Amino acid sequence: MIDIFYPLQWLADKLTYDIFGIVQGTSLASSVNFIIYDVMKIFVLLCFMIFFVAYIRTYVTPEKTRRILGGKKGVQYNLIASLVGTVTPFCSCSSVPLFIGFLEAGVPLGVTFSFLITSPLVNEAAVAVLWATIGTKATVMYVTSGVAIGVIGGYLIGLLKMEKYVADFVYKIHSKQVAETKMNRKERFDYAVNEVKDIVGRVWIYVIIGVTLGGIFHGYAPEGILAKYAGKDNPLAVPIAVLIGVPLYSNVMGMIPIMESLIGKGLPVGTSLAFLMGVTALSLPEMIILKKVLKKQLIAVFVTIVTIAIIFTGYLFNYLI
Repeated sequence: MIDIFYPLQWLADKLTYDIFGIVQGTSLASSVNFIIYDVMKIFVLLCFMIFFVAYIRTYVTPEKTRRILGGKKGVQYNLIASLVGTVTPFCSCSSVPLFIGFLEAGVPLGVTFSFLITSPLVNEAAVAVLWATIGTKATVMYVTSGVAIGVIGGYLIGLLKMEKYVADFVYKIHSKQVAETKMNRKERFDYAVNEVKDIVGRVWIYVIIGVTLGGIFHGYAPEGILAKYAGKDNPLAVPIAVLIGVPLYSNVMGMIPIMESLIGKGLPVGTSLAFLMGVTALSLPEMIILKKVLKKQLIAVFVTIVTIAIIFTGYLFNYLI
């Protein structure tokens, strides 16, 4: 099988061993090589994935989404909302305004929650970084589970009929109707290029910090230490990882390289992904923003359902991989 990233690995080796003169086989060499290679690979995939998804997004406007989902109930609409969430804002806090807009437009509460759950879990930036760090198989499993959690979580919230726990003002606001503009091919291309500049411009520092921390761990952490304390044999490893992930909220782009190093040092894939999902889908900033529009009972149900789903997913991944 051809390694499409071989030129990047060659360049990382050249810089590490020839230009910087670091002795191969040492912990320092391992850390530096990891950092150089991962930074280059992640940024290449980030640019590609963001451009591709942004171009597609020009055909999936919020207005079209509202028309499709407005007043519709049924698990198929939860699935549509989750899929829409995969091509919309890449952070939980920026998903909340769209969440509110969908409620105002008459999209059912459960369907709207499917969007809110999946949006921060699965997006082009996260997929690019995951693909670069843990490979295609684990990335596909992550995306599938992220969409499934959104569908199931939103559907359950819909069944519980918790509309009374949404702040009254949300349903009294009439969404501003925005005229949809037709875009030609060049405008779509320019939009996608601007999205690449915008998102990469916002996340680059997190990527570098995360890769650097991951590289230090990669080179210096003792082999198997995490497998000993948080491996499959520890029945509480997955829920502990989720609980640790919530208060440690950071940009997901910076956490994925750290997760990669944890896996490399023996932490099971399922436990690692549960940690990442906890960081991404149950962030404290998101809860603070949601408190303005949702009552605590609904937030508690949302957190409980998503937490249980993530823990189950972590155990399932540990069993399958």
